[in-house]
This record gives sequence, C-alpha cells and structure tokens, in this order.
Amino acid sequence: MMFDMDQLDLARSYKLLSSSIVPRPIAWVVSQDANGVANAAPYSLFNFFGGHPPVVCIGMGRPNGRDKDSLSNIRTTQEFVINMVTASLAQAMNTTSVAFPSGVNELDKAELETVTCSKISGRRIKLSPLALECRLQQIIDVKPSSVIVMATVQAIHIDDEYVKDAQRCYVDSARFDVIGRMESPGWYAKTVDRFVMPQPTLEEWESLRHDQPGLE
Repeated sequence: MMFDMDQLDLARSYKLLSSSIVPRPIAWVVSQDANGVANAAPYSLFNFFGGHPPVVCIGMGRPNGRDKDSLSNIRTTQEFVINMVTASLAQAMNTTSVAFPSGVNELDKAELETVTCSKISGRRIKLSPLALECRLQQIIDVKPSSVIVMATVQAIHIDDEYVKDAQRCYVDSARFDVIGRMESPGWYAKTVDRFVMPQPTLEEWESLRHDQPGLE
C-alpha cells in the first residue's frame, strides 16, 4: 500500500512514520532556563550525524506554534545535556514526559539526582551511564509543526565499568541495557536483544556469491 504523504494531516503523518521507523534512540534532554530552573524531557526523534565534528540532532515539536520548555531553554542558554535511558531508568523517564506546568522541575518529580557538567553550565542525570554535553549549533525551522535542533557534543560522560579501552575509545555498549522507542504511544524495546553479522570485504562477498548461486 502506498501512502501519499501530501494527503495526510499532521497526526496521521506522524503516526505512520513513528510506527514505521523503529526502534529509535531516546534523547533524555536536561536543560535549564535563564534562572537555572532545570527541565527534563525525552525525545525519540534523535541520532548523531557526524563524528568529527561530533554532531547530534533532535526533532522537537512546537504544539500550537509554541516552544515547549526544553526548546525554549535551549534557545536561551544555547546548552543542554542528552542522557541515555536504561531499562532501570525507564519509569523515571516516563515521569518526565508528563505535561507538568511550565517551571516545574521534572527531575524533582522523578526523584532524579543530577551532577554538574564539565564543559557547559547545565547538569546531567547521575544514574544515566552515558551523557552528552551539548552546545547549540543551529535550530532549523520545519514549518509549521517542529524544529530540528543541531548541536555539537562538547564532552561525553561514560561510567567507567562500560569503558573497555579508554585510549582506543572502546565502549561495551551491549551492557548499557538502553531502551529505544517503538510505535507510539507507549511501546519500547531493549537493545540487549542483538546479533552479530560482520560486514564482509568485497573479496569475501564475491566468494560467498559464487559458492551460493542463489545469491546471484
């Protein structure tokens, strides 16, 4: 079945895409306003788009044409932190997704302890095994409903137990037990269910193709 996206409204277009592009990593964004009041919210339209410079992007909605707290804070301070969500932190993450009134500290509601960052003025979630300190690069307006926040990563915090070789930047990500977003509104997946499929060289692929005629 073909869906003509030009014929769909916002709700149906989002539903179709969010149900099809899965799993998606979750950016658990911690930001703060000009007065230092913290805010936490999860965003699943997220990934990294460059290693050097280290660039991440997050899609953020603007319901009724207005910035939500995270976006408003990022515009103001130009900084934020992305914390990864483990299975043990899933419920706390879910709490921070509640539409609390503006000015409410979701970190307090979820009973989450934070620690100071190293290269930006914000704070990161202490129990998250991986956190990215980010500085805003640009905000791309995607009219009429959202923006893309592009940022450079200034520092990465990874718990020591997950670092296999710091010099070579080898990380045992299999042990993170991170969760990803599936179809909306409430389905999630764990990254611990995985399999290995080494990428063959051209020579190995040619040999495999000739040995198994069915691959022709």
